[in-house]
Amino acid sequence: MLAKRIIPCLDIKDGQTVKGTHFVNLRHAGDPVELARAYSDQGADELVFLDITASFEGRKTFTELVRRIAENISIPFTVGGGIHELSDVERLLEAGADKISVNSAALRNPGLIDGIASHFGSQVCVLAVDAKRQADSSWKCYLNGGRVETGRDLMDWTYEAQERGAGEVLFTSMDHDGVKTGYANGTLAALAGRLSIPVIASGGAGTREHFRDVFLEGKADAALAASVFHFGEIKIPDLKLYLCAQGIPVRAL
Repeated sequence: MLAKRIIPCLDIKDGQTVKGTHFVNLRHAGDPVELARAYSDQGADELVFLDITASFEGRKTFTELVRRIAENISIPFTVGGGIHELSDVERLLEAGADKISVNSAALRNPGLIDGIASHFGSQVCVLAVDAKRQADSSWKCYLNGGRVETGRDLMDWTYEAQERGAGEVLFTSMDHDGVKTGYANGTLAALAGRLSIPVIASGGAGTREHFRDVFLEGKADAALAASVFHFGEIKIPDLKLYLCAQGIPVRAL
């Protein structure tokens, strides 16, 4: 089994880190540069930065903030939000991002994934998916920060993205977001079984056991979380020690 990755996520609105529940009721969670530096020092494996209102507000991601964060960390750095064209990708990579996450723009223009993969390499392209379980138990994808349902099926869309060249899938269950009752492990396991690229789990972390379960039951390659890290409920070094004790390989601190 490959080492599992622990990934804090900085949801950014108006230049500040925020966290909500089910994508709403946002509250302030700290300065993004300070948080990023702390996570890098604490042994996080990667960092994700999502400008959560960029697509909805029709603007570009905060390039200067990306640059400041990149200068303060020594771990891989994924940036998403407001990325619509290859020039956006180039701008953010030059600012210090290692990977680019696309969600709404890719749903509207799937060819963007092909373009990123062919120009910059599949390892740069992370497909982010915000999805919600429907009454018939299917999962549908949403865009604009969970505001608009697309009708696209989670399994079909992620497979198409893989075939177009996406290097990873970051799946957020909107039903589980911020409620801290565990990840959508059944759906994650189904995704992992369908795809040949890594799956990053997002939405639902509340305890150390939830991380254990998402790796063992959800078959995730990485687990992303926000509020449990931002508000000090779980410390990354403690989490890694716990996972090691559970027989789950993690990268050394």
